Amino acid sequence: MISETRTLICVVGPTAIGKTSLAIKLANAFSSEIISADSRQFYKEMSIGTAVPSHEELKAAEHHFIQNISVFDDYSVGDFEREALICLENILKNNSVAVMVGGSGLYVDAVVKGLDKFPVVSPDIRQQLNAEIDAHGIEALQKELKEKDPSYFEKVDIHNPHRLVRALEICRGSGKPYSSFLKRESAVRKFKTIFIGLTAERTIVYDRINRRVDQMLEDGLLEEAKNLYNHKELNALHTVGYRELFNHFDGKLTKEEAVLEIKKNTRRFAKRQYTWFKKNENIHWFDYQTDFERIVNFIKEKNAL
Repeated sequence: MISETRTLICVVGPTAIGKTSLAIKLANAFSSEIISADSRQFYKEMSIGTAVPSHEELKAAEHHFIQNISVFDDYSVGDFEREALICLENILKNNSVAVMVGGSGLYVDAVVKGLDKFPVVSPDIRQQLNAEIDAHGIEALQKELKEKDPSYFEKVDIHNPHRLVRALEICRGSGKPYSSFLKRESAVRKFKTIFIGLTAERTIVYDRINRRVDQMLEDGLLEEAKNLYNHKELNALHTVGYRELFNHFDGKLTKEEAVLEIKKNTRRFAKRQYTWFKKNENIHWFDYQTDFERIVNFIKEKNAL
């Protein structure tokens, strides 16, 4: 039975919308701690390009799963689900409320709903897919996923080769769409969840993204990417903000072109985040400029706190 006194406040929304700031305010308002569900911020070597919270923000509230692993570590969403649930249980021993924040929908869902179960397929399929990427590039796999599973194609980051390979190995191995194995029923959790979503007009979100990218470059993103360039094949580094600069270092793009690509791909990423979260009818959406007290009062009324 779910304890009515144990609540997870989950702050979601697109990148650059202000989730970190809201999460800190909520953690302080409820004397609690924050679990980060941003899969890009797990890595110690990637701080500027993933918009890791500042030292001041990290000191303002206790954070978990921020720069806790290395890009060289093998870390899955299943690992995160297991560790986050343990962390959440520890927080809820002393607090009636915990806060989780992040734009990685899969990782949020893993904690709240549990993971999906997929059929076992031959590892040869993954090897073949990786070989195809090396030989022909990522475009052929993008086209294949769109044909075999248009539903998942609309949700996934199609520029992330790891996600493409994972989906297509299931499609090829089972003969069924990857999305057909996605969970229909949620796992039973010993807490209830209140979803708070932040949103804004598209032009505002895009402007905030563009300004954030400019700030990252001022803060030293180019140098951070240079330090990681020799390891560019790692899955953790197949992410927006790094792969475009790697292409610049390879001579495929000028610096100016790489910056424009980062902004464009981040905007695409934000669109896919919206697509993922919009399917969750339990999210209560607020404009990003909503008065904080209004959100707190909503949570208290919803949770009878």
